[in-house]
Amino acid sequence: MKAGGPPQESSQNKEKRKWAEIMFITNREKTIIELLIKTGGRHTSLSIATYLQVSVRTVHRDLKKIEKTLNHFDLRLVQKDNDSLHIEGPDKAVFSLAQTLSKLEPLDLSMKERKLLLLLQLSKTNEPVKTGPLAKDLGISVTTMQTYLDDLADWIEDFEVTINRKRGVGILLDGSESAKRKALANFYLLFFNEEMIEAIFQLSRPIPAEERQILHYFKQDYLWEIDQAIKQNIGSMYTELADSDYVGFLIQFCITVQRYESGFALENSLLIDPPGSGQQEGLPIVEKISQIISKHLSVELPEPEKNFLAMILKGSRLQNAESVYFDSVITGRTIKKLILQISKQLNVDLTGDFSLFQGLMAHLEPSLFRIRKNLAAYNPLTEQVKAQYPALFAVMANCLKQVFTNIDFPDDEIAYVVLHFESALEQRRQDEEVRVLVVCPTGIGASKMLATRLNKEFPEFSSVSIASISAMHQTDLTTYDLILSTVHLPKQSIPCVFVNPLLSKENIEDIHSVLQSLTSRRKTMPTAFSGTAGSDVQQSPKNHASSLKRFLDELDLVRLSIQEILDHFSVQPMQHAEKMQEVIRSATDHLFNQSLVGDPDTVYQKLIAREKLAGLAIPDTNMALFHCTDPSIQTIIFQIVHSDCQFVMRGMDGSKLAVSNFLILLAPEPMDTVRREVIGTISSSFVEDRESTLIFASANEKIIHSKLEDIFYRFLVNKFSKD
Repeated sequence: MKAGGPPQESSQNKEKRKWAEIMFITNREKTIIELLIKTGGRHTSLSIATYLQVSVRTVHRDLKKIEKTLNHFDLRLVQKDNDSLHIEGPDKAVFSLAQTLSKLEPLDLSMKERKLLLLLQLSKTNEPVKTGPLAKDLGISVTTMQTYLDDLADWIEDFEVTINRKRGVGILLDGSESAKRKALANFYLLFFNEEMIEAIFQLSRPIPAEERQILHYFKQDYLWEIDQAIKQNIGSMYTELADSDYVGFLIQFCITVQRYESGFALENSLLIDPPGSGQQEGLPIVEKISQIISKHLSVELPEPEKNFLAMILKGSRLQNAESVYFDSVITGRTIKKLILQISKQLNVDLTGDFSLFQGLMAHLEPSLFRIRKNLAAYNPLTEQVKAQYPALFAVMANCLKQVFTNIDFPDDEIAYVVLHFESALEQRRQDEEVRVLVVCPTGIGASKMLATRLNKEFPEFSSVSIASISAMHQTDLTTYDLILSTVHLPKQSIPCVFVNPLLSKENIEDIHSVLQSLTSRRKTMPTAFSGTAGSDVQQSPKNHASSLKRFLDELDLVRLSIQEILDHFSVQPMQHAEKMQEVIRSATDHLFNQSLVGDPDTVYQKLIAREKLAGLAIPDTNMALFHCTDPSIQTIIFQIVHSDCQFVMRGMDGSKLAVSNFLILLAPEPMDTVRREVIGTISSSFVEDRESTLIFASANEKIIHSKLEDIFYRFLVNKFSKD
């Protein structure tokens, strides 16, 4: 050490001091650092204060402490000219900081954590809890706890759970066991969604026995085992779940196991729905997962617990629209009405958008199930959707009420549907044709040069038409979006830009500016489809973005599928059948004799199993739709068996119906997207309107064949015609 100089701190002491200071980090400081790491450059002091619901002065005070923490990692907190905050330094140092934060427990607890602990404490007993000791356990005053209880009481009443407070007796969480589980699961999904996803992502084996619980409740080994069991079985036995619903199902499964193990079981008579309700579709997966849990965690779930989880699974949204069952003709008909209603309200024709129809089918079936079962669906984007699309939200709420007359859609579910339609509208805007009219004195020469330059510089222009000044008076300018003129023109009803034939850099910038204005106007107010250009104008070839080969392949597959359906379609009479099973057996044997099905026994068993699972009779008709997929099925097959005897069957709506016409719809496995579209077109047409229903119920082969031709013609026009 040099004489007279300050004492040099050893590297060991530096490390100790570093950890001593970091260990005293508060929850708010940790949250701010994590925000800056995850969303660097997007936050200011004001936005952080708004997010944390504190004053800007408080944030500034925290930032000073945070700067000291960052210094220990050789990082700096920098404020840009636009007031945005950044953490600057080597990536390795940022990663080290993130890793350190993940292992730290803040000195204090956030408000939402204290509310969670309060809810967990109340849910641990069916007896009243004394106010004083409870407040002491949570490290808060009785007054603060009363405020938290008020907030919790308002929130959990949506789940039919109440908080009873009696002076001298204590506080009691009152409600059914299933309601308490739903409330607890949704509290995690609403307030700890990101933390849960991060915790699940970081789960790994082996898990030390002394490891702390995740978010004050979930046992790590339980969460890991259940997560693994779901991942191994959900895809092969059922379908992929949307990410948010996967997390929701995992949380609910873990809560169920831990609650049941702690002595909080469901009532024996609860949640056992009759066959055909749709709930039992998820039972095989729940059974399989339960077997694994029983083996690895020694927790044997009884039937009511499995039924409860099957109901949760039934209420989950599908990840892929293509996975949706194609026999839901009643829901399909109602969704078509909804699309038609919205189209009329917005003056935008979305009725031919098959992608929108598929997406709504995949979402609304489980959504309707959730609403009927009073299963709350948390949507983290609800408030943002209401603020960003207020008009569309209002229109959607009204149309859903008109179309689904007996269903009361909550705001969270409405917001999901709004997102489906907004996505379709956005796609429509992107696909919207930008029609350009090029004007010059004669309509030849310079205008041709300009049209060539435009096709090169602006591939988004779907059409570039040319007209002389004299021809402008006979041209319907409303069929165009933009006029580009090589001469100065008087003010026009649509945007007009003066350009030179070679299209200078300034011209290109001016055109881009006008295009942005057009896009902005389309986003704020959808308009009806525009017409086509007049016949007196020359039009350049359309610039197709998709591959010609891919388009031809798809066209060929659609044509082949439709042709095979029409070639093999028939109405088979069936006489003196004593049981419905005889009709189906006869149908599969007939298809085997036609060499359309290689394994009639397996196909027959699948059709009968599907009928036992849920009702197949179409309400208000004498028809039932039997369907399945199987590797032995050679192509899409649609045939009808007409029986001279009627059989009472369960309808898709749960009613009892007399059936004499059996619609057999089969498809190969696996099945591509194109075939799914064709199948969806057939099944949705059965109840498209009263005339369609009567035709399919007539058992008249010639008339039905003609109807199929008409259906497929409209399908091809909607799918491939873009003009």
